[in-house]
Amino acid sequence: MEIALNRFCVNRKIAPGLDIPAFFKLVNRVGLNKVELRNDMPGGKVTDDLSHQQVRYLAEQYNIDIVTINAVYPFNQPTPAVCALTDSLLKEAQQVGAGAVVLCPLNDGTAIDDQSVVTALQTLSAMFDRYGIQGLVEPLGFPQSSLRSPALAQALIREAGVPFKLLIDTFHHALYPAAASEINSVDITMIGLVHLSGVEAPGPLETLTDDDRVMLTSGDRLDTLGQIKALESRGYKGLYAFEPFSSTLASWREADIADAIRSSIERIQQHCA
Repeated sequence: MEIALNRFCVNRKIAPGLDIPAFFKLVNRVGLNKVELRNDMPGGKVTDDLSHQQVRYLAEQYNIDIVTINAVYPFNQPTPAVCALTDSLLKEAQQVGAGAVVLCPLNDGTAIDDQSVVTALQTLSAMFDRYGIQGLVEPLGFPQSSLRSPALAQALIREAGVPFKLLIDTFHHALYPAAASEINSVDITMIGLVHLSGVEAPGPLETLTDDDRVMLTSGDRLDTLGQIKALESRGYKGLYAFEPFSSTLASWREADIADAIRSSIERIQQHCA
């Protein structure tokens, strides 16, 4: 069955050289209407130098739905600075009309015990509740990540008793060795978003970095298409967001980005038909 176009989303990382008006216009031009904004773009501002009202106006003009702002880091170490960041991003999400904020775990080799994660989830959930924003917990598959397992993330969300959902990333799924055996234990209804990217770079998977992440190609080593088909076969009906990180994207023209989005969607549709 073909995946409807309204289930595809574009993360702003794909177009580091475009400002928000140009990015929204590009997404609209390729026939999509969903985006993820970020707080780690050049300049460090979620909305560049635009007001929240201007972003809302542009979203309405180009029929854009802002799905998430990405991201609170490190969510599982809720220091006063992290709580302040969370409050700031939640406020921005509310003001621009974003539905969710992404939560990423500490990724520097420091271990964080499960009870601390549960406490962090409960602490942050109270903040999300005040703003009426959905929280999406994204396990990171890097060897140095403090939360690599989607199954464990699901269990800790349930233990914390919070309404957060999971963000599954096909890159991080491939980097975490146990993910393939765990994924079937993840409740499909708890997945709020799936990030997509591909990797052609050689070398052991555990040595890959964000800079290796490109769009979907015939040489993808992550089996991204297989991961999507498996999710669809289990009944996943949510969104897929393209999230390449490679520094090579900075040299892409708008036409290159549009072609890569269209080509990746075509590959997905053909594989899942």
